[in-house]
Amino acid sequence: MAHNVLFLCTGNSARSIMAESILNRIGRPNFQAFSAGSHPAGQVNPHALSLLQRFNYPTGELRSKNWEEFAQPDAPQMQFVFTVCDNAAGEVCPVWPGQPMTAHWGFPDPAAFEGSSAETNAYFAQIYGQIERRLQIFVSLPLASLGRLALQRRLDEMGQGEATLQNAG
Repeated sequence: MAHNVLFLCTGNSARSIMAESILNRIGRPNFQAFSAGSHPAGQVNPHALSLLQRFNYPTGELRSKNWEEFAQPDAPQMQFVFTVCDNAAGEVCPVWPGQPMTAHWGFPDPAAFEGSSAETNAYFAQIYGQIERRLQIFVSLPLASLGRLALQRRLDEMGQGEATLQNAG
């Protein structure tokens, strides 16, 4: 059975969308990823979409959606919920059925970056790389052998930044 993972951000247009796409590629068949936002932008950021398309990700199903979709009784039950932006981490989240493990994995907001098109694309690629590195570590965790408290500690440590990631890997 795959572990369902929900990535949350305020706008659900860039970081959470990239995390969903990355985990759905590198985590199969053990993980199924989803993303949502507290105040969805209503569209996927064009720079995020372009980057994912350049890396040959399927993008036809990607959409910016409200996190309330995943709090409904008929929604997939999540085993993990990660906030990937600082704003969403501070908001009151819905109650997730099944008591999933949660952690905050903050990444800078590439959608807020101001620069030329080439600079913006490079910044999106940089944030993509940070998310991908964290998810590579996540999918390599021995979930079956880690107890809930040890796993929660590892997930929290992973959210502490790049220095912790290098030490944890």
